[in-house]
Parts: sequence; structure tokens; C-alpha cells
Amino acid sequence: MAISEGKVAHVAGLAKLAFSEEKLQKFTGQMDEIINMVQQLSDVDTDGVEVTTHVTDSINTMREDNAVKGTARELLMKNVPEHQDGFIKVPAIIDENEEA
Repeated sequence: MAISEGKVAHVAGLAKLAFSEEKLQKFTGQMDEIINMVQQLSDVDTDGVEVTTHVTDSINTMREDNAVKGTARELLMKNVPEHQDGFIKVPAIIDENEEA
């Protein structure tokens, strides 16, 4: 299946991209190679091949999901430059008085 420059230009237009004629030819060739490689994969006989979901034989390697007590808020607040009412104060990044 050969891909045409027209198809590549159409997809580029949908993505709001603009390419020079030279780049369009280059990308068309590259896309054609990619499509040909994908088509080669569909030609591979995979009948009887077991599905691979993991590349290792590890089973149940996840840790137990146990709740643990967190760090005390007072201790955490010792590490912040400024806090108020148990919350960290940060500089405003949106000023409602500024014009857009």
C-alpha cells in the first residue's frame, strides 16, 4: 500500500501543520516505510502462539496495601516558608485585578 503525498498533506492539514514540498516528500517516504513495516507484521503467522501479557514469570509481586499513619501536619509545616490555618501559603499566580 503506497501512501500518497496528498494523503500526508491532508493529515498534516488536519493537524494544522504546514510542510515545504521537500519535507512533504521526505515524510511521505517515511510514512510509506512505516506502513509497509506494519503490513509485514500482519503477514506473520501467529496461530498457536500463546498471548504474552508479561515478559517475566513474576506472580503477585505487588506489596500489601496497608494504611500507615502519615506525618504530623505540625512537623510538615516546619519545612514550608509560610503557612496559615494548617495550609501552605503560596504566591498568587492569577491576579483578578490584572487585565488580560
